[in-house]
Amino acid sequence: MTPVDGHEPRFPGYDVIGEAGTWDTVTKAAVLRRLRPPGPLRFFTAGEAGTALALTDRLLAQDGGRPVPVVPVIDGRLADGDGDGYRHADLPDDPEAWRRSLAALDEDARAAHGKGFADLDRGAQMALVEERATDEGTWHGLPASRVFSLWMRYAAGAFYAHPSAWNEIGFGGPAYPRGYKNLGLDRREHWEVREVDAADPIPWAERVEAARRRHAGDDDGASRGVP
Repeated sequence: MTPVDGHEPRFPGYDVIGEAGTWDTVTKAAVLRRLRPPGPLRFFTAGEAGTALALTDRLLAQDGGRPVPVVPVIDGRLADGDGDGYRHADLPDDPEAWRRSLAALDEDARAAHGKGFADLDRGAQMALVEERATDEGTWHGLPASRVFSLWMRYAAGAFYAHPSAWNEIGFGGPAYPRGYKNLGLDRREHWEVREVDAADPIPWAERVEAARRRHAGDDDGASRGVP
């Protein structure tokens, strides 16, 4: 299996496509279509696609080979009106929300750095994205937290529907009709591979929450005129 973004795989030798013979015909066809080269974009303009690509790379930490083509999937969903079946009352329909938020991200980048978001270095991009992730207010007429949630829903949905992402997390793919029988803590099916670099996610989550609290504290201090 090819390393993801220059890193060695967490599940060496595992490739979920090797199990495609256990899937039913319809499921197999649906999954294998995701491996085809993406077609032309139908929703995003070229400029919007560049901004969306940089944004989703930061959201998903796809900093190297970009094994999962996230933007074409998002583009297809928006072109087809394939939303989540709901929207928040204070947020426009998803296509409009995407266009407005990408334009706002570019506007912020130009105001702060004199060039578009896609042309910024990784650190500057991350700083702008993190501002949205921790912003509970209104941003360019949009609810910032809703916008960040919208970005993450679409980006994560596209990423984790792709077999390359399944390989990265050791996911066995569609369970039907094969199913699972070797259930239990630290037990694996014959096709599963032991993770070589298991990491506890709790410390990372605690760091994220601590950063959020610090940011909120900084905002409170600024609002009171505290340096």
